[in-house]
Amino acid sequence: MKKISLVLSLLLLCLTCQAADPRFTVITVDTEHEELQLFLRDENGKGFKRFDTLKTWLGAKNKQLRFAMNAGMYHADYAPVGLLVQNAEQVSPLNLADARGNFFLKPNGVFLLTSSGPQVVESSEYPALTKDVLLATQSGPLLLRNGQIHPAFKADSTSRLKRNGVGVLGKKAIFVITEQPVNFHEMATFFRDILHCQDALYLDGNISGIYSVELERNDVTVDLGPIIAVVR
Repeated sequence: MKKISLVLSLLLLCLTCQAADPRFTVITVDTEHEELQLFLRDENGKGFKRFDTLKTWLGAKNKQLRFAMNAGMYHADYAPVGLLVQNAEQVSPLNLADARGNFFLKPNGVFLLTSSGPQVVESSEYPALTKDVLLATQSGPLLLRNGQIHPAFKADSTSRLKRNGVGVLGKKAIFVITEQPVNFHEMATFFRDILHCQDALYLDGNISGIYSVELERNDVTVDLGPIIAVVR
């Protein structure tokens, strides 16, 4: 009964948000009741890259993939551009460098999960929060910090792309993918005004995709680096 209730709540939230703005699909993960994990490579060092590959690998371990989304930017070899923590172990270090591109559009940020729940923080704040981190992924730019939209975003920007990101609301991690091209300001406003998040992080752009059992959806995208997923 508990799982049925969670599924119905998830579907209701998705339908409500899509009705409010068809440009966005929302998946809410209650971290108190759902197992959220980050994936990059299997035990042999081979990258998963695709949702189907991860699904098959988990199935061999008698586990089920319920939801998945690309979880941050990556290099040509699919290694993360910035921080990646899996199962409380750091796989890739925090990246505070200055460079060109969305990842480096400061402030950028980290989505992390501890036993206390999920957080989105500015990247330079992360070193003080490393204790008890179960998973973490770095990306950029931050969409929202303390309810404020990133200062570089312009409401009239013509740079519109398919995008995905994550926000937090209490113990819930709120994942968003766009169904139509949007600019950064539109996406940040949706997180703030419709989803009521104070903190949210952009994950990536044109490669964005989701896997969802509840929504009967398995997006076909390019090969991916880090993947964030709900596993049962």
